[in-house]
Amino acid sequence: MFSIDMGSLKPVGEFGSEAWCKACADYGMQILAAADLPEDLVWGFSEIYTDPPARLLSDQRLKAGYYFMVENGEISGGDGVTEGCLALPGFHVQMSWGFLCNQSRTLYGSAGQKQRSAEEQVLREAMEAFLGHAPDLGGIANPVWPQPIIAALSVGSEEGAGLHNIAATLQMPSPEFADLPVTEMGVPVFADMDAEQKQAFVRLCGVGPAN
Repeated sequence: MFSIDMGSLKPVGEFGSEAWCKACADYGMQILAAADLPEDLVWGFSEIYTDPPARLLSDQRLKAGYYFMVENGEISGGDGVTEGCLALPGFHVQMSWGFLCNQSRTLYGSAGQKQRSAEEQVLREAMEAFLGHAPDLGGIANPVWPQPIIAALSVGSEEGAGLHNIAATLQMPSPEFADLPVTEMGVPVFADMDAEQKQAFVRLCGVGPAN
């Protein structure tokens, strides 16, 4: 079973940055390696963040995201996302960087995850009303969560550990959110933004400006 001293972790980079993605992938691999997984388990995890700020990309890094996976008893992962990982059953996210970024720094357990999801739904609905159409923010395709994976990735999550809280602790703040109104969970509050902030936020999410 994986165990970690959360107090030893320090922020390494912004959400979706190369340093942050590499660190998240590394911890994901460590968690799987420490788990008692069935030998025949095949599973992949990937997150791709669309429309990230240009500073997070380069000529050598065309996408922001990371992955880790287990196949044929071998665990691998890293910055970016491989086609081999995407071909596996698992949890594969491709979503707007701007929509996910700020609240991903918040530490929480299962109740906090539900609260975040509810607040993100409010944000989606407010953006839809503003834009005049449902924004395409991306999503998750056919998630598969085998019980051994759930158990491994959630160890300690109610006490402040687990994969999400590790990733959140590694994440530095991003300047785009410094002056935006947000909830205690860190989810942007669209209704409390001024007109300029609303236009900037929908552009940041890759779905603006308004009609």
